[in-house]
Amino acid sequence: MNAPKIIKIRASSLGSLFDCPARWEATHIDGKRLPGNSKSTLGRAVHASTAVFDQSAIDGAGITIDEAAAAAVDTIHKPDEDVIWEDGSSPQDAERIAVSLHAKYCQQIAPKQIYRAVEVLCDDLEITDLGIALTGTTDRIRETEDGLAICDIKTGKAAVGSDGTVKTAGHAFQMGVYELLAEHASGVRISGPAQIIGLNTAKTPASQRIGTGQIHGARELLLGDEETPGILEHASRLIHGGSFFGNPKSMLCHTNYCPAFSTCKFRK
Repeated sequence: MNAPKIIKIRASSLGSLFDCPARWEATHIDGKRLPGNSKSTLGRAVHASTAVFDQSAIDGAGITIDEAAAAAVDTIHKPDEDVIWEDGSSPQDAERIAVSLHAKYCQQIAPKQIYRAVEVLCDDLEITDLGIALTGTTDRIRETEDGLAICDIKTGKAAVGSDGTVKTAGHAFQMGVYELLAEHASGVRISGPAQIIGLNTAKTPASQRIGTGQIHGARELLLGDEETPGILEHASRLIHGGSFFGNPKSMLCHTNYCPAFSTCKFRK
């Protein structure tokens, strides 16, 4: 029996596959794309500047918080894709929020971390019996009391609740893939709990809450056990079975977020 064709799954897209397979197919199989938006551009900006700052700390380069913030500004004003600034947002608004969040991260989060690697680009991790290859970039590998662990920066208006609780629900799939990829790329065991660093993208500095949360057992959820199939097996069955049904109740079922929205038969 021939092995199934290898299909790539980006770590950041695994949750989307189960949320709306039709949207995932349009984006990751058919290659359809939408312009960037204010939310994604702001997120990339914060990722860029904090990565510069953290890599400088590892290298001992001494780049200051303000100097590293330039990467956020460049990402917003010199994007590598078209960006639609919706809902009255603007590059100037995004810059103000990104620079503020960058400073909060550098002052309140970074000093508590012991990073070993930043923005770890991983070679594809093929799982031939499932016909999939995992791919993606891990934000950080850090040291913990339980060994090395991965952490991921999440931005959004609901990233951190009013009580300071970081939203971790729904991120276990992605964190599990990052654990496997980081281990594959570094050659060392990732044994500590995954960490989410939440940055609330509110307009005012006072409402821009930040914090951290942990996810345990993400890898086990992906791989399953002798009695229960893991998420990766379910993903393989869905993809190779061609079961790309739509989900009109998805929060991303919108022309701004789905490249198949205008032609989707599942919205009827």
